[in-house]
Amino acid sequence: MEQKNATSTLLMISLDERDPRPLYRQLYDAIRHAILTGELTTGARLPATRELALGLGISRSTVMNAFEQLLHEGYIYGRIGSGTYVASTLPDELLQTDQPKSASPRPPEGQGSLSRRGQHLATAYVAPQAQTNWDQITIQPFRYGIPDFHLFPFTLWGKLINRHLRRPPIHLLGYTDPAGYKPLREQIAHYLRTARGVHCETEQVLIVSGSQQAIYLTAHLLLDPGDTVWIEEPCYLGTRGALQGAGVRLAPIPVDEEGMNVSLGIEHSPQARLAYVTPSHQFPLGTTLSLTRRLALLQWAQQTGAWIIEDDYDSEFRYTGRPLSSLQGLDAAGRVIYVGTMSKVLFPGLRLGYIVVPPHLVDSFTTARALIDRHPPLLEQLVLTDFIEQEHFARHIRRMRQVYAERQYCMLEASKRELAGLLTLQYAETGMHLVGKLEGGLQAQQAMQAAARHGVLTQNMASYFLTPTDLQALLIGYTAFNEQEILDGVRQLARALTSLTKRG
Repeated sequence: MEQKNATSTLLMISLDERDPRPLYRQLYDAIRHAILTGELTTGARLPATRELALGLGISRSTVMNAFEQLLHEGYIYGRIGSGTYVASTLPDELLQTDQPKSASPRPPEGQGSLSRRGQHLATAYVAPQAQTNWDQITIQPFRYGIPDFHLFPFTLWGKLINRHLRRPPIHLLGYTDPAGYKPLREQIAHYLRTARGVHCETEQVLIVSGSQQAIYLTAHLLLDPGDTVWIEEPCYLGTRGALQGAGVRLAPIPVDEEGMNVSLGIEHSPQARLAYVTPSHQFPLGTTLSLTRRLALLQWAQQTGAWIIEDDYDSEFRYTGRPLSSLQGLDAAGRVIYVGTMSKVLFPGLRLGYIVVPPHLVDSFTTARALIDRHPPLLEQLVLTDFIEQEHFARHIRRMRQVYAERQYCMLEASKRELAGLLTLQYAETGMHLVGKLEGGLQAQQAMQAAARHGVLTQNMASYFLTPTDLQALLIGYTAFNEQEILDGVRQLARALTSLTKRG
């Protein structure tokens, strides 16, 4: 009877060729909704892909793509020789995500004090010291988080700039909307809905000067000095700096293979006012926040009135399957602040990012955004709007995803040959960097310094931990370097690490 009900439910799904979402995405969204609302109960056996494809009048590959995405995100699981089932390990009370929105948050309070907040701002830092030499013209292997500038279509970008400079829109040359250029916000909202599963309207999207400003703005609007904030352990240094600059107390919550350990956060700091997470690709460890923990995190935020910052910094570069859906797309209570950036997809010097806020916070965020720097620069927004609208953005992402996948493979193969017994790199399904675990008793700080002497830039993973760690590992980027640069860099890194073993 259960199988019949599941089949009947899925055969009722309506797919629309006119919908801008691909058919596999429409099917994925419909099945996920049925699971989360209880139409498909936990443990229910799903029909075979061939049977469902025939019943819906679509190709089997479309059904398989939808099932594959659901499998990656933990909604379903396969049992060899038996079939595919709705995940039965999810707590029933966490599955009811379609709930009424919680009460409005308390209004922003607190004033900055030069003597206190100024000290926090002056002592916080964004990046490891080894990466703050702004006079350095070349980008050394293996600096992380940097796209390949040589492959960006700057000639096309320049033509788009010149088109606007030749005939500048007079009505936009004065002060403009602090929330950002509306056509750009429309394009980003459409992209996020179709590619990232974000639930948003144009009005909820604000243009900011990168994710760093988004986190800073959120911290100063929603937190008071002394409030407790969950951060991932380890965590991106820029986030730590922005939060410390707001004078809050950081509660590091350990990250394991399922992402942030939400139950530990609830156990040790249940009354935290905000949680910062990178659920699609944890920085720097690279894990994915499991569905069970996503739902637990959302439930905690709704019950306590806490906020969640979802930093979706590089999810476009997923090399296995398709990009995972956002945490914000599961949020029915308006507790998630979604942050994205163009720095990784295009280039950091563009200084454009975006923030998606719940509808009841739009006015507050827009006013605060205006106080920071009145409004974002217009020319870059005009050009980016054209770049997205004319589909150059989507083509560029597809191209770079393929290039970066090839470069990661090159890096992994080279490391197997050159770094055996010294350092082991871990394959990553997503992102722009790899984690390399040191072997043979090598210490990360000494390894990083030796690598720098050999012209190779790495980063001690311990610097991203707020508490002491025994992890001896290096963070290594690969996206900005071609195959020859990767091979040369790996050999230099091997020489550096070998020199430490000889010294020992």
